[in-house]
Amino acid sequence: MQRFPDLTLNQKLALLALTLGIGALFISPTRGGAVSIDPVEMAVIVQREVDHVSADDLADWIIQGRADYRLIDLRDEKAFAEYHIPSAELLPITQLADAPLARNEKIVLYSDGGIHSAQAWFLLKARGYRGVYILLGGLDTWRDSVVFPVLAANPTPFQAERNAKLTARAAYFGGAPGVASTAATAAEGVPPAPIAGGAPAAPVAMPKIHAPSAPAGAAAAAAPKKRREGC
Repeated sequence: MQRFPDLTLNQKLALLALTLGIGALFISPTRGGAVSIDPVEMAVIVQREVDHVSADDLADWIIQGRADYRLIDLRDEKAFAEYHIPSAELLPITQLADAPLARNEKIVLYSDGGIHSAQAWFLLKARGYRGVYILLGGLDTWRDSVVFPVLAANPTPFQAERNAKLTARAAYFGGAPGVASTAATAAEGVPPAPIAGGAPAAPVAMPKIHAPSAPAGAAAAAAPKKRREGC
């Protein structure tokens, strides 16, 4: 996709889906014979993000403990061991064709960016899987918006409420937010400053995976109040 530097990510994914779809007219993606596909329809689906799940939505699903979907990490074992989204299953894209996935499952795919996810999405769609979704922006967007989000500086009451939510969510996943000094510096590409006592907004390494703790305030709200003794 380096030949099309001016295209957005979604446009690149749509172009990839269209290219793969045209190729599938001549090469069957399954061992059981040809499949019926509409490459133009698939390109439109990718472009409109119909079969996408946002990082924000996925984070909420994990925090809520939802179990009505499967989260598939398409990278290799080394990358998965270094960091993966909590609850994700390792299934390298090279093993996807023979994977024991049920066609009635809701499947969310992710990789570092979006290209491998688009390839895997197309392959499963061509094999008759209807509930297949791509994590929008992949692991890159997960890192920037969930694990290390940027908080609004000098926030309005609405922004302050959102800042609190982002901070609690980042802590749940082992990260920490940063704060931009002004909107201008953020627009100019200046890295956001770390919050006092916290980690930089975009550190080199992702946090180590461990069992997420409850969001800030949740444990206190759930804990029973201690009974007063005496007078």
